[in-house]
Order: sequence, then structure tokens, then C-alpha cells
Amino acid sequence: MSSHHISLKDLAEKLGVSAATVSRALRNSPEVGAEMKRRIKALAQEMNYHPNPFAQSLRKESTHLIGVIAPNQVTHFFAAVLDGIEDSALQHGYFVIPANSHESHLQEERAIDNFISLHVEGIISCIAQDTIDYSWYNKLYGMEIPVVFFARTCLSDKFSQVVSDDTAATYEATQHLIDQGCRRIAFLGGPNHLDMARRRKHGYLEALKDAKMPVDRTLVINGNIDFAEARESTLALLQKKDPPDAILALNNILTFAAFDAIKSTQLHIPDDIAIMGFSDEEVATFVTPNVSVIKDQAHQQGREAFELLLRHIEGDKNRYQKIVPMILKIRESSEKDK
Repeated sequence: MSSHHISLKDLAEKLGVSAATVSRALRNSPEVGAEMKRRIKALAQEMNYHPNPFAQSLRKESTHLIGVIAPNQVTHFFAAVLDGIEDSALQHGYFVIPANSHESHLQEERAIDNFISLHVEGIISCIAQDTIDYSWYNKLYGMEIPVVFFARTCLSDKFSQVVSDDTAATYEATQHLIDQGCRRIAFLGGPNHLDMARRRKHGYLEALKDAKMPVDRTLVINGNIDFAEARESTLALLQKKDPPDAILALNNILTFAAFDAIKSTQLHIPDDIAIMGFSDEEVATFVTPNVSVIKDQAHQQGREAFELLLRHIEGDKNRYQKIVPMILKIRESSEKDK
């Protein structure tokens, strides 16, 4: 059987008429005579013709397609956000096209270009960690293609966003470590130009300030969101003359990089060093000791992002910031015997 998709043009050529005539006949237009309609419909059935819904939707300027750009779809957080987006999109008859930027602004730009070509009705995006030029998003704004950002955002004066209560959650997590008797708490963060990294670092610094604890800048790491780099940074912290007695990590990649680094030494968690980080991953409960986490409710973020995007697709020009609360899950890795 041929894999060739039978088109209106194929039917038209067989019958020696125009594709427009075939299209009208299949729509029961009175402009086509009864006998020609019968012949066209019979041939369509014989050749197993199916209309192309995508082509039809393009003609109607309504594709019911949305694009989603995530920096790393392998991680639980981004997979769970995508799952939430897809759940809501399905309920509203939309189809989701995911794209993985692999933390590269070049791949992010390529994805946006592809989405424009596919006539998506809107885009949900989390910017790559090396994205500092937002001209592609300004282009989308000029084209009036709705965009909603999640987690890592930009251009808040133009686009809606869904974020976690990063500052409050990091403050609470740092306060928990202080309550456990930790006095040298390291922060394993990400690039400073990322708004999410700045918010989380701010919560950590505010908690130290309110506890009247000095801030040791050598314990504040602003590296790339990369497992190998974070593991090396952790080992360097542990080799300091005055090493940290706790580590708070920006996200699940950095949390498990730090965990792995500590496990490779003779140090014990949490007696020698406590650890906690941002994650929604169940794997945090499968390792020994179980890892304390700030649970980011990623699935809910995805649902909220699609609901906001749908508002914009339907004509709402207002800008929104939806804040999804986080939940502290205290486990073995941060509870010290006092």
C-alpha cells in the first residue's frame, strides 16, 4: 500500500476537473451537479481520501496548536510542567508541540522560528540559561502571537508568567537549616541573569540577614545549571578550610549533583553536612538518606500556564503573573540530631 497521502489534487487529476470543484463537491456545495458529486465522492471513498485537518485549520487561521519550549525535557520538573500543559490543552481541544532548547538560546530561537512556520496560536516558554537577547520574543509580541513564560521569565511588561513563590520558599528552607543548627549554609545557584536564580538567592540571603548571620560570599555559587559543574563546585566547597555544614541547591540537577559529590567523600549526611534543594522528583525518597526538598508543584504550573495562554488566544490583552506556592518536604537529609 502506498504511504502517499491522497490529496484533493490527486482526485481532481483522476476526474479531469479542478481541485476547487472536488472540494466543493465534498462539502455538498450546490455549485456542483449531482452526478459530478456522486462520481467525486465515489472516487474519494475508493482512493481512501481523508481531508487534511491541519491544512483546513490554516485556511481558517485556527490551528489549535501551541508550542512549548523547555530547556531540558528529561528532568522531572520540565516533564511534569509539560504534562500539566498537555492535560489542560487536551480538555480545550488543543494539541501541544514540545521543543527542547537543551539550554541553548540558538535552539530556542530555532524552535520559535519553527512554531511561527507551523502557525501555532501561542507559545509557552521557559528561557534557556544562556538566553540574554530577547529579540525573538519581541518579534512574537510584534506579530501578536501570545506567549506565556514559566519558571524562568523575561519581558514581564509584555508577557504573562507563571512562577513559584521562589523567594518565600527559599527563605523558609534556609530558616529550616538554621533551626537545625547549621551556621555555614552554602547556596548552589544558577546564572545571575536568570530571574528564578535571583529570586531564590534573595530568599536565602534574606533568611541569613534576619537570623543575623554573616554572609560568606565564598559559599554563594552562581554557576551554570550543569550536573558536572555543580558536582565540582560542591567538592571545592567541601575542601575549604572552613567548609559549609549545609547546602541549599537551586534545582533538582544541582541538588543531586551536590548529593553525589558529598556521597563520594567520607562525610555523612546530615550529621557532617545537611542538604536540601528544589525538586518534585520521587527519586528524592529512593536515595539514602531521603532528600529534603522544596516541592515545586510543576504539574500545576503547567496547567496554569496553559489557562493563561488560552485567555490570551481568546483576546485578553492584560498581563498576569500567577504565583504557584511551593511545599517544603522535610526528610532525613536536613534533620540533624540536636
